[in-house]
Amino acid sequence: MLTPRPAWGLRILALGLILLLLHPQPSASGPRPNFLLLLADDLGIGDLGCYGNKTLRTPNIDRLAQEGVRLSQHLAAASVCTPSRAAFLTGRYPVRSGMASSTGDRVLQATGVSGGLPANETTFAKILKERGYATGIIGKWHLGLNCASSQDHCHHPLHHGFDSFYGTPLSLMGDCTRFELSEKRAGLERALGLCAGAAAAAAIAMAVGRLMGLAHGTWAPVILCVASAGVLGSLGRAMGPLVQLADCVLMRGQEIVEQPLDLARAAARVLREAEGFLRSHKTGPFLLLVSFLHVHTPLVTTPPFLGRSAHGLYGDNVEELDWMVGRILSRLEQEGLSERTLVYFASDNGGWLEARVGSQQYGGWNGGFRGGKGMGGWEGGIRVPGILRWPGVLPPGHVVPEPTSLMDVFPTVVKLAGGALPQDRVIDGRDLMPLLLGAEPHGGHEFLMHYCETHVHAVRWHQRERGTTWKVHFTTPEFETPGAGACYGRAVCDCTGSQVKEHEPPLLFELSRDPGEGRPLTPHSEPTYPEVLARVREALAVHVRSLGPAPPGQLDWPCNAWRPWLQPCCGPFPLCWCQREQD
Repeated sequence: MLTPRPAWGLRILALGLILLLLHPQPSASGPRPNFLLLLADDLGIGDLGCYGNKTLRTPNIDRLAQEGVRLSQHLAAASVCTPSRAAFLTGRYPVRSGMASSTGDRVLQATGVSGGLPANETTFAKILKERGYATGIIGKWHLGLNCASSQDHCHHPLHHGFDSFYGTPLSLMGDCTRFELSEKRAGLERALGLCAGAAAAAAIAMAVGRLMGLAHGTWAPVILCVASAGVLGSLGRAMGPLVQLADCVLMRGQEIVEQPLDLARAAARVLREAEGFLRSHKTGPFLLLVSFLHVHTPLVTTPPFLGRSAHGLYGDNVEELDWMVGRILSRLEQEGLSERTLVYFASDNGGWLEARVGSQQYGGWNGGFRGGKGMGGWEGGIRVPGILRWPGVLPPGHVVPEPTSLMDVFPTVVKLAGGALPQDRVIDGRDLMPLLLGAEPHGGHEFLMHYCETHVHAVRWHQRERGTTWKVHFTTPEFETPGAGACYGRAVCDCTGSQVKEHEPPLLFELSRDPGEGRPLTPHSEPTYPEVLARVREALAVHVRSLGPAPPGQLDWPCNAWRPWLQPCCGPFPLCWCQREQD
């Protein structure tokens, strides 16, 4: 059992106060920092050298950690991208904004849907723009586009505080190529193929019956079934290009400049735009969010990196991501901006374990943590890299073991920019600066809720006086093969229904001693089990009461259903093809 060490606690606090005096936080009246936020997609915490990987080469991200502060218990607010990114931008659990699903569609499914980050949500970009910052986002958005027409752009980044946007409004997907792993193309092809087969079989049966004299009447039903089979079969064969045109879109501002997106040039374009933004705004202040398309499937990797890593295409893509981070940081240095810029690096959720075909793994590694992307409670789905660097302000090489969240970026950035947090809503994030500077021995989170859709699967309690972090699991996914560790055969694990297990009494782990969540505690093995469980249930009840009335579900039907009149198209629909981007 861990016990508090008062003397050491006082020494740490004194050291933190000294550091704070030596490096005071900028205020609204003094120089304000720039912000460079680097967000990877589906990167596992175990994929980086600074988090223990010995076989992938990530020298640039590792150097960022050496020069800054590394968060060893950094947590996403959701284990999939759309809700996690909504929480990141707003500092709020996604359930508060309606950006958590309740019907199984965990993320926004297409560009032509009406769901998205509501207009009444406040992002850190919106506040910083009001404070005079130039704000830009490059890369993936995946927080919606239109509401009532294909041109209203109600969910567009430019309506959420960003001055500029260059990237894809949805996400990089396997369906942007004919990749082995498909999000919806393969399912649509199968469904249309079955329907075409059924129509053809009906046509044959009716024709045979008529020829044998078993049926009478006109040939019209036979002709109709034959025509239906032909149309459905043709649609099935065209589904790949149609999905690619609909969802793989490149925009500059509110204009579509390429449809479909040329994946081979995507990485170079992201770098070009990021470096151009830093050159154009070097007088500051600025906020730039580089939302990488790496390392989501289909793992588009340029030729210089193909075959370089020891872990196939996924490893190649990780090493290219690291090179891109290095290029952007080099540009920051060349423009003389490093000393004035707070750099943050993270991933939106854990590595995708189910991204596997045969023996080939196309998803990341989550170190020694259990589970992965899509699993709302297990650590592997929500514990992500978290690195912050600010030369001359943050202590280099420092490691923070306290629980922190992607939601903490919101209050941290807003306060450093001299802004004020919204007072008309609950902000779940906590300012990181006192913890990063050592002015406070503990972070601002005593409890963190771990959601799967709109359901709390687990709760984390940081019992500060004991230096212990408890984790209580109320619900966990069921694997088809016991001990498999992932929901192989499905895209991700379910949050509800027959594929999950409700625990009563709940599972209890002490993450301080068992970070891999392999040894559940019982009332017999842990004397404080009843006390811990009672305290967690009390905190969960308080949290639920703070939610208030449920907002409209942006990820549920009908908001997450494709509608042709919402489909972005650079020509008259359905002639959605253009190449306006000049490289």
